[in-house]
Amino acid sequence: MQYLTIDGLTTNTIFAALIASILYVATYLSFVRLMRYPRNWHRPSLLGCIVTGGLAALSVGFVSLSPIGIDWAALAVSSCFIGTIFCLTAAPAIAFRPSSRVVEFIANHADYAGLVLSGTILLAASGLSNVKLIAVLTTALAIETTWFVRQRWYDRRRTLYPLKGRDLSVLKNQAKGDIAAFRRRHGIRELVLSNGVVSWKGCGKETPPCRFNFYVNRLGLNTAPCCREHMEELSNHIAAFLTELGAVYWLEGGSLLGAVRERGALLDWEDDVDISVLIDNELTWDRLEQGLVSRCAQKGYYVDVFKKKGFISISFDTPKKWPFKWERHRLPGEIRADIAVYRRATSHGKAVLERQSHKGAMQLTESGGYGVPQGMVLPTSTIGFLGGKFGCPSQSVSYLNELYGDFSKVEYTYVDAAAAHTRVAATHTPAAATLPPVAATLPSADVNQRSFDPTQ
Repeated sequence: MQYLTIDGLTTNTIFAALIASILYVATYLSFVRLMRYPRNWHRPSLLGCIVTGGLAALSVGFVSLSPIGIDWAALAVSSCFIGTIFCLTAAPAIAFRPSSRVVEFIANHADYAGLVLSGTILLAASGLSNVKLIAVLTTALAIETTWFVRQRWYDRRRTLYPLKGRDLSVLKNQAKGDIAAFRRRHGIRELVLSNGVVSWKGCGKETPPCRFNFYVNRLGLNTAPCCREHMEELSNHIAAFLTELGAVYWLEGGSLLGAVRERGALLDWEDDVDISVLIDNELTWDRLEQGLVSRCAQKGYYVDVFKKKGFISISFDTPKKWPFKWERHRLPGEIRADIAVYRRATSHGKAVLERQSHKGAMQLTESGGYGVPQGMVLPTSTIGFLGGKFGCPSQSVSYLNELYGDFSKVEYTYVDAAAAHTRVAATHTPAAATLPPVAATLPSADVNQRSFDPTQ
């Protein structure tokens, strides 16, 4: 077997190595961009899969071809390496949905898993004579090193938020009283214990977001105070943007549930804000998209548009410049508001408002979408939420019943069963006892007036 030496490098081999590196970078960027779909609970686009798969195949093929035929060792190493490292890269996006413990484990260590893998494989393959394979592995190592260093650097900008009230009660229940051991066991870097005070190293616009899915869904903790603070800021700005556009909009899903049942607050385990917007002749999709994109750019919010899905995602983090723009899809969490568009339609002879994606127990419409009776929403009312006034369905209680049935009963839809069980004890602590019963926060009838405040 021939080994690679400096003397053996020629102009042709250097040029081939450069092409191999470029192909890998193109494949990597295409792949991380494709992760925007599972991150937003959508299936990846067919075109995106074809492009990314084609680039990956081209990269492996180019590395494996030699003047004397196929380099089978390079074929095996490059294909296995690219497949494995992209699985590691995809784990945080896949874990946005309830997923297996294996995927969650990888997602929780994804900031350095690729670095370890690429460094190990490069070391093992350093004696081979395939300069193109070495170039791919070296490029991957450079990308993963840059990613790791940047995440650690941004982490230094976190600020402390003391945990108290229900947040602290839930944490103590899930930790069974030993918060330090709980922190070590689950690798919760954000938890800080000092002089008997429990604090949270909070995220911001320039830091990686907290690991929502793991902390809330798997461990059963409350949403971190920093994240709730940022969701409040984000949602109030979006409501103001939509009002400026003259949009007919209303709170949706868990956000409406918080506004009605939790007296205008977020659910303790909330991970996003849901808002719906009516598209018609006055407010077209293009006008809505352009208006939100321009206004969010002024505030430094990241906007991802899915026109075919009828969905716009607005995130709290600051957009990065290319080529780092799409790498945000590797992050294991996200503070965002989801904007779903509705259109007027007729289904089974009745006027409905229809959306493309499924929500709660919404009924399937004749055209293949999902809808609610038009009169249940229009004309919209207003409701107190996160310190402001937001649009809401005219019959908010009926709307929530349509989505969730008996919504007065607290259900932890995505929270691990064991973690959900131990959460119940936290609701009986002195901190929680100061709150009125859930039923007391519910109005006795549907909301038909122009303004509704459940705290009155």
